[in-house]
Amino acid sequence: MHQQSAATPSELSELSRCSAVFIPADPARTGLIAFWNPDGSTPPDAPGVPPSELTVAGADLRRTSVAALRLPVRDALPVLTRARTDRHASPATAFWGAAALLGLQFVARGLLLPGLSPADRDAWRVGPLGAEDLERIRVLAASMPPTAHATPLETGAAADGPLLLPEPERLLRAFLDAVADGLPRTPAAGFAAGGPAFAAREPQHLPEGRAWAADVAAGHDAGVRLSLRIEVTGATTAPSGADALSYEASPHEASSYDDAAPSFRAVLQIHSVSDPSLVADAAEVWAGGTRSAAAFGPRARMDALLALRRAARAWPPLAPLLSAAVPDAVEPADEEIAELLGPASRALAATGVQVHWPKELARKLTARAVIGPDGSDGDSADRDGGGDGRRGRTVADTPSLLSADALLSFDWRFALGDRKLSREELDRLAEAGRPIVRLRGQWVLIDPEEARRARETQDRKITPIDALGAALTGSAEMDGRRVEVAATGWLERLRERVADPESAAQQSIGQPEALTATLRDYQLRGLNWLNTMTSLGLGACLADDMGLGKTITLIALHLHRQSDRGAAGPTLVVCPTSLMGNWQREIEKFAPGTPVRRFHGASRSLEGLADGEFVLTTYGTMRLDAPRLTAVSWGLVVTDEAQHVKNPHSATAKQLRTIGGRARVALTGTPVENNLSELWAILDWTTPGLLGRLGAFRTRYAAAVEGGSDPEAAERLAALVRPFLLRRRKSDPGIAPELPPKTETDRAVSLTAEQTGLYEAVVRETLAEISAADGFERRGLVMKLLTALKQICNHPAQYLKEERPRIADRSGKVELLDELLDTILAEQGSVLVFTQYVQMARLLEEHLAGRGVPTQFLHGGTPVARREEMVNRFQAGEAPVFLLSLKAAGTGLNLTRAGHVVHFDRWWNPAVEAQATDRAYRIGQTQPVQVHRLIAEGTIEDRIAEMLARKQGLADAVLGSGEAALTELTDAELADLVELRGGAR
Repeated sequence: MHQQSAATPSELSELSRCSAVFIPADPARTGLIAFWNPDGSTPPDAPGVPPSELTVAGADLRRTSVAALRLPVRDALPVLTRARTDRHASPATAFWGAAALLGLQFVARGLLLPGLSPADRDAWRVGPLGAEDLERIRVLAASMPPTAHATPLETGAAADGPLLLPEPERLLRAFLDAVADGLPRTPAAGFAAGGPAFAAREPQHLPEGRAWAADVAAGHDAGVRLSLRIEVTGATTAPSGADALSYEASPHEASSYDDAAPSFRAVLQIHSVSDPSLVADAAEVWAGGTRSAAAFGPRARMDALLALRRAARAWPPLAPLLSAAVPDAVEPADEEIAELLGPASRALAATGVQVHWPKELARKLTARAVIGPDGSDGDSADRDGGGDGRRGRTVADTPSLLSADALLSFDWRFALGDRKLSREELDRLAEAGRPIVRLRGQWVLIDPEEARRARETQDRKITPIDALGAALTGSAEMDGRRVEVAATGWLERLRERVADPESAAQQSIGQPEALTATLRDYQLRGLNWLNTMTSLGLGACLADDMGLGKTITLIALHLHRQSDRGAAGPTLVVCPTSLMGNWQREIEKFAPGTPVRRFHGASRSLEGLADGEFVLTTYGTMRLDAPRLTAVSWGLVVTDEAQHVKNPHSATAKQLRTIGGRARVALTGTPVENNLSELWAILDWTTPGLLGRLGAFRTRYAAAVEGGSDPEAAERLAALVRPFLLRRRKSDPGIAPELPPKTETDRAVSLTAEQTGLYEAVVRETLAEISAADGFERRGLVMKLLTALKQICNHPAQYLKEERPRIADRSGKVELLDELLDTILAEQGSVLVFTQYVQMARLLEEHLAGRGVPTQFLHGGTPVARREEMVNRFQAGEAPVFLLSLKAAGTGLNLTRAGHVVHFDRWWNPAVEAQATDRAYRIGQTQPVQVHRLIAEGTIEDRIAEMLARKQGLADAVLGSGEAALTELTDAELADLVELRGGAR
C-alpha cells in the first residue's frame, strides 16, 4: 500500500482542482483515488508517490492515457473533504468529497459490518443501511459527473471498441465500503480485535469464515428484514376504547387472575429494505404467485432464512421455523411472551427484527413515578391542596422539610387509560407473573419483571433536595434506569415557584428602607430572587457579569433579612484579600450604621458580634480559623468570587463546608471557568446534594454535556441548575442600557529579528526533547515550551532574564504599546495594562519611566492598604497608566477612570480576560471602552487567539482546560501549533 506523509494546505488545494476517479480493489481499503487533469498536464506529486499512467475516457469519449496521482482512500480523505468547500475544486473531486463526508457520517453512526471480500479477504463495509440511507446514496449517485467515473471498464473489447464506464451507484457503494474498511484499522485496533483480522491494514485471507460472513450479512445488508406480528388467539372479547375505560368489573372478575388467558401467535413478516412500504407474511412469500411476494425478488427466501437463523439465536422459540416447510408462525408460551416484553425483544432488535404488539393490548398500561410527602394520594392531593396529607400546607412551610433527615416517598402510579390503579391492583399485577392479565374487564400486556420492580420501589424514600431535583428535571434515575417523575402537593407548588428564577422574583419585597441607594430594576429582581431562595432554605448563586452590582444586591438582602426573626443574624462574607476594602466601603456607603468588621490579621476577633453585623474575612483566614467561624450562628454565609472554591477537594473548600448558616449565597461572574465540575462545586456548597455526588455528576451530566453526546442531558442539567443560578450579562436587553459601547481589537505585531531567532531555536531544541520524553516529563517540557514562547513574544529580556536589559527596539509588542500610549495620553485618557508576568510588568515600568510616562504597578504582593491607595490615585487621574498583574488584579477593582484596556499577553482563558476587562467596563463607566489585545503574528499566540474565539462561544456551557489540554497534543500537532509562520521583520 502506498504511504503518504501529511500534505500541506497548498498541496491539498492543488489536488482538489484536479479531476478524481475511484478505482475499486479487493479488499475495499486497497482501492485508490486517482487525481488527473483533463487537459493532460501532470498533477502535483505527493511525498513518495509519483504520478503514473491511467486510462480514462476523454472529452471525445475515447480512451486516452493521462498522468495520475494515485492515493489510498484513507490518505485521500483530507483532499476530498477539503474540496467540498473549495469553490475552485473540480466537479469530480467535489463529488467524491461529498461521498467521503457521507462515508464518514455512516462510520460515525457505527454503521460498520465485518465480512469477507469476494477473494475471502477480511473487510469492513457500511451497513446495515435503512431506507433513508439508501435514498441518500441513490440521490448522490445520480449527481455523479462523468469525469468522476471516467475509468473505462475492462470488457475485453478493442481499444477502439465500445466504451463502458462504471455504474455510478455501484461505484459509490464500493467507495463507501473503502472508507469504512480503512478507518477502523488504527495502531491499537489489533489489541481490541485480538489479532490482525479486521484490524491490520495488510489483507488477511480467511476462507474458513465464509459461512460466518454470510451469517453476518443476513438480516443486515440483505434485501429483506424480518419482523414478528403478535396476534391474540382464543381471547374472550372484552370492552375496548371508551367502554373499556368506564367498564367496572365485578368483584369476582376484578380479582380472578386465574381466568383462561388468551394465547398468542407470533407471525413472521418480511419487509423490503429498499421499499419500506413493501411487507408481507412469510407464508405469502413462500406460496409465491402474489404480486407482493414477487416484488421481493428471487433471493427473498434465502435472505429471510439467513436472517431467521440469527433471530432464532436471539429468541429460541423461533427455531422450529428453520425446519418448517413454510416458516409462517409459532405459538409461544406465557413465559416466552414475557421474554418478548423484555430482554428477548432487545436481542431481536439487535438482529434487525422488530416485534409488533396488538394495539388493543399495547399502550393501555402506563406508569410514572410520583414524589411527595407521606400521606399524599397523588392527583387527589393536587386537587385539594393537601399534598402532604395535611390540608392547607403552603410552600412557606417547606424549609423544615428541606433538611437532611426529612424523607419523601417515591411512589409508582400505574394507570389504565386515564384511570389510576390501586396499590392492591399493582400487587396483583406483580404476583400474577404473566405477561397478559385481565384488569377491570380488559386484557392488558405488562412485563412481569417491570411490575415486580415497580412494587419493590414504590415505598422508596428520598431526601427533599433529591425530590426537588427530580421534580425540576421531570425524571429520576432509579436502579440505572431513567424514569418519568411527577411531584405532588407542596413539592409541586415549590417546583412551580422556583422553576423560573425571573418569575419567582416577581413576588416583590421592595427595596429595604435602610439602603441608601436606588436599586436598578434588574438588581431589584435579583434581590427578590435571592430572598425567595434563601427564605425557602435553599442556596443560590448570583452569577451576574462583573460590574452589575452583586455587592449592593447582597447588602440589600442582608438588610431585608434583619426584619425577619427567623432569618436575622450576622452575615459572613468570605472574599479575596483584594476585595475586603471594597466590601467595607460599599457597606458603609449603602448601609450606613450597619456594623462591619474585618476578621483578618493577627488581632482578628469575633467578640461582641451583633445580629445584624457584617463580618469580612479572606479565604486564607477562613481556612486557618474555620473552627472559630463555625462556632457562630450565621444568618447568612456569602462567598464572593466563589470560583476560588471551584476545586471541591481543596482545603479551602472543605473548611468552608464546615461553616453553617441559615442560608448560603455564592457570588461570581464566572460560574464555569474550565469545566462543569466547577459548577458542581459551587452549587453543592450553596445547596448540598442538589447535583448528587461529584462522580455521579461527571458521569450523568459533565461527560455527556461537554462531549455534546447527549442533548437531553444538557436540557436536564439546565432545568436542574436554572432555579439556583441567576445569570445576567451586560449585553442582555434591559440589564445595563446606560453602559457605553465596548470595542475589542486584536492587534497583530511582528517579531523582531532577535525574537524570531530565539523563537525558532527554542521550538527546534524543545521539540527534539519532547519527542524523546513521555508521561509527566513530556507534559512538563510542553508547559516549559509554551511559557518560553509566550515570554519571547513579550520581550527577549523577559525570556533571557537579563538583569540590566535594553528594552527599546527589541519587541514588537513594546513598540506598539508605546504608540498606543502616545495616542491615549495625548487625548488625556487613562489605560489599564494587564500582563500575567510580574517580571514583564517590571520591565514595562522601567521602560515607561525612562520615557517620562507616570505609572503605578499593582501585583499579588501589594499590601491591601496600598492597593486601595493606588485605586484612589488612579481614579483621581494622578497616574494615567496602571500596570496590573492579571492574577492579582483581575477581580474586585473598580477602575472606571480607564477608557482603554491593554492585554499585553493572553491568559488563554476568555473568562479570566473578561473579568480583567470588567475592571473598567462596569456600572459607573461613562466613556466608551477600547480593549486592545496584543498578539505576535505567525506565532503560537496567533493560533491560540483563534482557539479562544471558538472557546468564547462555548463559555456559557463548557470551557476547555486551557494550557493543560495542550500537553496532550501529539508531537505533530504540537509542532504545527508552535511553528513560526512568517510575521518576523
